[in-house]
Amino acid sequence: MVKAGLEDIVAASSSICDVNGTEGRLIYCGYDISDLADNSTFEEVVYLLWYGRLPTKTELETLTKGLQANRRIPEDVVKAMKAYPKDALPMEVLRTAVSMLSMYDKEAEDKGREPNVRKAIRLTAQIPTIVAYWDLIRNGKEVVAPKEDCSLSHNFLYMLSGGKEPDAVAVRSLDIALILHADHELNASTFAARVAAATETDIYSAITAAIGTLKGPLHGGANQEVIKMLLEIGSLANVEPHLEKMFAEHKKVMGFGHRVYKTTDPRAANLRRMSEALGKQMGDTKWFDMSAKIEEIVKADKGLNANVDFYSASVYYMLGIPTDLYTPIFAISRMSGWAAHVLEQYANNRLIRPRADYTGERNLKYVAIDKR
Repeated sequence: MVKAGLEDIVAASSSICDVNGTEGRLIYCGYDISDLADNSTFEEVVYLLWYGRLPTKTELETLTKGLQANRRIPEDVVKAMKAYPKDALPMEVLRTAVSMLSMYDKEAEDKGREPNVRKAIRLTAQIPTIVAYWDLIRNGKEVVAPKEDCSLSHNFLYMLSGGKEPDAVAVRSLDIALILHADHELNASTFAARVAAATETDIYSAITAAIGTLKGPLHGGANQEVIKMLLEIGSLANVEPHLEKMFAEHKKVMGFGHRVYKTTDPRAANLRRMSEALGKQMGDTKWFDMSAKIEEIVKADKGLNANVDFYSASVYYMLGIPTDLYTPIFAISRMSGWAAHVLEQYANNRLIRPRADYTGERNLKYVAIDKR
C-alpha cells in the first residue's frame, strides 16, 4: 500500500536520533533532549551527533578549536555575496554560498570519514558566517571578522550585530535553541541529504540539497510564518478574533501539529519556557502571552499541539534577529545533524532508490503528429 509522503515508512537504520511520537520524546544518541538543553552546549551536542557519545574535556576542546579556527569564508565567496541582488532571500544566499565553498576546499572530493569530518567542521563553522555576513551586506554594512575565542552562538550574535558583544542570556538562549534544532531523525532536509550522499556525491552537494529542502515553508520556513502571524495580530486582545477569522476562512495556523508527534513536541516545551523567561527578563511578556493564548485556543478548538516552530518564533524575535533569518538559523543548527547523517550514510552506503506506484495509462499507441 502506498502511503502519501512516505508517512511511517522506515527508510533507514540510524543510531543518531530517535523521535518517539507517542511519548513526546526526542533522543540524541541515547540522551533526552531536555537533559541536553538544560546541561549541554551546542558544541558538545555536535560532537555527540558525530561520534555517538559525549566528548571528554580534551575532545570537546579540540572540536571547539577546530570550529573557531574555520569560521572565515573565502574572500571570493564574500565578493560574490556582495554582488548578489540585495533583495535575495537569505536561504537563496546560503544555498548558493555553501555550494560555492566546495570549489575552495582542496579536500572537497576526498573520501573517508576523517576528511569528511574535517569538511563537516568547516561547514558547521562557516554557515553562521555566511548568514551573518549576508544580513550586513544587504544592509550596506561592512562585514566583521569572526571571533576565534568564543562559542558558535556567541560569535554568530557578535557578527550579526556588526561587532557588538552579546549578553550572556542571549548567547545561552540561542545555544539552547541550536541544541533543540540540531537533529530530528529523517525529516525532509535530512532525508534529502542522505539521498544525495547515497550517490557518493561530496558532502557540500549533500548539504546544498538539504538547504534547498529546508527552505520550504512546510519545513524550515514555518517559524517565519509564525512571527508574521504574531506581528499581524499585534496584541493579546486581538488573538481571539483573529483566530476566529482564520478558522472561519479555513486558514492553517502555522506552528501546530506534527507528522510524528501525537502529543507535545518536547522541543516546543523547552522553547515555551525560554520564551517566557526572555519576556520576563526584558520586562515585556507580550509575545509570550500572545503565543500562549494562541496555543490554548488552537489546542481547544483543533486538538493540535504546538511544534518546535511555534515558540522558536517569539524567542528569535525577542533576541532581535531579523525574521527572514529564522530559517537560516535553523540551518546553522541542523548542519550538525545533516553532517551526522551524511557520515552515517557514507559509512554503510546503499543507493537510495524507492519505487513509485504507477497510475498512468498503459498500452497506448504512437500517433503521428499530423493526426493528433
